[in-house]
Amino acid sequence: MIVGLEHYLVVSALLFALGLLGVLTRRNLIVVYMSLELMLNSANLALVSFSRFNDNLNGQIMVFFIITVAAAEVAVGLALIVALYHKHQSAHVEDLTSMKL
Repeated sequence: MIVGLEHYLVVSALLFALGLLGVLTRRNLIVVYMSLELMLNSANLALVSFSRFNDNLNGQIMVFFIITVAAAEVAVGLALIVALYHKHQSAHVEDLTSMKL
Protein backbone atom coordinates (compact mmCIF):
# COMPACT_ATOMS: atom_id res chain seq x y z
CA MET A 1 0.00 0.00 0.00
CA ILE A 2 1.34 3.39 -0.98
CA VAL A 3 0.95 6.16 1.57
CA GLY A 4 -0.32 9.19 -0.30
CA LEU A 5 -0.90 12.82 0.48
CA GLU A 6 -4.49 12.13 1.51
CA HIS A 7 -3.32 9.84 4.32
CA TYR A 8 -1.12 12.54 5.81
CA LEU A 9 -3.89 15.12 5.49
CA VAL A 10 -6.39 12.82 7.20
CA VAL A 11 -3.98 12.31 10.11
CA SER A 12 -3.38 16.05 10.24
CA ALA A 13 -7.13 16.77 10.26
CA LEU A 14 -7.70 14.21 13.02
CA LEU A 15 -4.93 15.71 15.15
CA PHE A 16 -6.35 19.19 14.59
CA ALA A 17 -9.86 18.02 15.53
CA LEU A 18 -8.53 16.34 18.66
CA GLY A 19 -6.70 19.53 19.64
CA LEU A 20 -9.80 21.64 18.98
CA LEU A 21 -11.87 19.29 21.12
CA GLY A 22 -9.35 19.68 23.93
CA VAL A 23 -9.41 23.47 23.70
CA LEU A 24 -13.20 23.65 23.72
CA THR A 25 -13.94 21.12 26.46
CA ARG A 26 -11.14 21.36 29.04
CA ARG A 27 -10.88 23.81 31.93
CA ASN A 28 -7.26 23.20 32.93
CA LEU A 29 -4.94 25.68 31.24
CA ILE A 30 -2.12 23.19 30.84
CA VAL A 31 -4.37 20.77 28.93
CA VAL A 32 -5.71 23.65 26.81
CA TYR A 33 -2.15 24.72 26.09
CA MET A 34 -1.13 21.19 25.08
CA SER A 35 -4.18 21.03 22.81
CA LEU A 36 -3.13 24.28 21.14
CA GLU A 37 0.32 22.84 20.54
CA LEU A 38 -1.27 19.73 19.04
CA MET A 39 -3.23 21.92 16.63
CA LEU A 40 -0.07 23.78 15.67
CA ASN A 41 1.81 20.54 15.03
CA SER A 42 -1.04 19.21 12.90
CA ALA A 43 -0.69 22.31 10.72
CA ASN A 44 3.05 21.61 10.52
CA LEU A 45 2.33 18.06 9.39
CA ALA A 46 0.06 19.35 6.62
CA LEU A 47 2.69 21.86 5.48
CA VAL A 48 5.44 19.24 5.38
CA SER A 49 3.14 16.83 3.53
CA PHE A 50 2.29 19.36 0.86
CA SER A 51 5.93 20.32 0.59
CA ARG A 52 7.04 16.72 0.20
CA PHE A 53 4.46 15.75 -2.38
CA ASN A 54 5.01 18.90 -4.46
CA ASP A 55 8.83 18.57 -4.37
CA ASN A 56 9.10 22.09 -3.02
CA LEU A 57 10.96 23.10 0.14
CA ASN A 58 8.87 26.20 0.89
CA GLY A 59 6.52 24.35 3.26
CA GLN A 60 9.40 22.85 5.21
CA ILE A 61 11.07 26.24 5.57
CA MET A 62 7.78 27.66 6.84
CA VAL A 63 7.64 24.88 9.46
CA PHE A 64 11.00 26.01 10.87
CA PHE A 65 9.59 29.51 11.40
CA ILE A 66 6.43 28.08 13.00
CA ILE A 67 8.49 25.94 15.38
CA THR A 68 10.54 29.02 16.35
CA VAL A 69 7.39 31.00 17.12
CA ALA A 70 5.98 28.02 19.04
CA ALA A 71 9.10 27.89 21.22
CA ALA A 72 8.63 31.54 22.16
CA GLU A 73 4.93 30.88 22.76
CA VAL A 74 5.78 28.05 25.14
CA ALA A 75 8.06 30.28 27.19
CA VAL A 76 5.49 33.07 27.54
CA GLY A 77 2.51 30.76 28.02
CA LEU A 78 4.12 28.67 30.72
CA ALA A 79 5.27 31.82 32.53
CA LEU A 80 1.67 33.05 32.58
CA ILE A 81 0.41 29.69 33.83
CA VAL A 82 3.02 29.64 36.61
CA ALA A 83 2.09 33.20 37.64
CA LEU A 84 -1.59 32.25 37.71
CA TYR A 85 -0.84 29.15 39.77
CA HIS A 86 1.18 31.14 42.30
CA LYS A 87 -1.69 33.58 42.71
CA HIS A 88 -4.64 31.14 42.90
CA GLN A 89 -3.12 27.70 43.57
CA SER A 90 -4.98 26.40 40.50
CA ALA A 91 -4.61 26.59 36.74
CA HIS A 92 -8.23 26.84 35.65
CA VAL A 93 -9.49 29.01 32.82
CA GLU A 94 -11.92 30.84 35.11
CA ASP A 95 -9.02 32.28 37.13
CA LEU A 96 -7.68 34.17 34.10
CA THR A 97 -10.04 37.11 34.65
CA SER A 98 -8.21 37.93 37.90
CA MET A 99 -5.00 38.57 35.92
CA LYS A 100 -6.44 41.80 34.42
CA LEU A 101 -5.00 45.10 35.50
